[in-house]
Amino acid sequence: MAQQEKDRANDRQTDRSLTMSRAMVEAIAHEMRENDEVFYMGEDVADYGGIFDSTEGLLEEFGRDRIVDVPISETAYIGAAVGAAQEGMRPIAELMFVDFFGVGMDQIYNQMAKNTYMSGGTVNVPMVLTAAVGGTYNDAAQHSQTLYGTFAHLPGMKVVVPSTAYDAKGLMHNAIRDDDPVVYLFHKRLMGIGWLPAPDGPKTGVPDDDYTIPFGSADVKREGVDATVVTLGLHVHRALEAAESLADDGIDAEVIDLRTLVPLDIDTVRESVAKTGRLVVVDEDYRSYGVTGEIIASVAEDGLDDLEAVERVALPDVPIPYARPMEDEVIPGTDDITEAVRAVRSQDRE
Repeated sequence: MAQQEKDRANDRQTDRSLTMSRAMVEAIAHEMRENDEVFYMGEDVADYGGIFDSTEGLLEEFGRDRIVDVPISETAYIGAAVGAAQEGMRPIAELMFVDFFGVGMDQIYNQMAKNTYMSGGTVNVPMVLTAAVGGTYNDAAQHSQTLYGTFAHLPGMKVVVPSTAYDAKGLMHNAIRDDDPVVYLFHKRLMGIGWLPAPDGPKTGVPDDDYTIPFGSADVKREGVDATVVTLGLHVHRALEAAESLADDGIDAEVIDLRTLVPLDIDTVRESVAKTGRLVVVDEDYRSYGVTGEIIASVAEDGLDDLEAVERVALPDVPIPYARPMEDEVIPGTDDITEAVRAVRSQDRE
């Protein structure tokens, strides 16, 4: 809780608000100024500035030697990033969509994630793999997944999922400085770009100075006593919206933003569940073999006598549809979260 209080105090110290994309770029630019070994590579990251504004303005300051457009060959440029990292550089390689990870999976999982272990610790791989995740804008089954549970399942990579501009900046600073590979997954709907309006919430106060948010430190975004809602990314904001609606009916929900999946701050979740006795886990990733099941199992394994009711809200195991009504049906919405909290709340505590 001390880290959460420090985060909020820092947030209040500035009147300057940034979108999540600008906060990410600000952190990247700072690290590039401080360390000449940091560079960014990916498809459409130079002249275009990233299709989700992930590198907007960096080319003008750092030039083409450090903001590098690459051919459409994920295997080639992710492999190049792994090699550069092992030679002492700190590359940031961007997958335009996380859905494309399969094209370069050997480089990600068998090289990036394993080479420190396979070398007996003689090499580090200090690189960041960024990727855009998520649906809600009708881009169909091959451009709308989150898949962060896949990366979290495979050992050797830290996995970061910011939900606000403040978190995005602090987590990006930490990711670039880390000596191990970090997968940094940003939700397109939270970036604050003109053609894809963000919900209320991700644009926050962001200090001018650099700061880090430690991995493995979940944030209690809203305190409550009746139910614990655990989530990440876009669904932090949907959970907060649901909590405000529930409050009108006298139901006080606590909302926890995991912020990182690897390492996972399960202690904060357990502390909250010990207080509320009810757990709802919300996830835009697929339901089976995913984050929802892992969180619930981790809490249950602790033998909490106070755990009385559990619900999980996740994407069903289907390809994400293109048609808007069908996509809205499968991606968890605010009403789905509200219904799940009501369901666990209806089980009265003795």
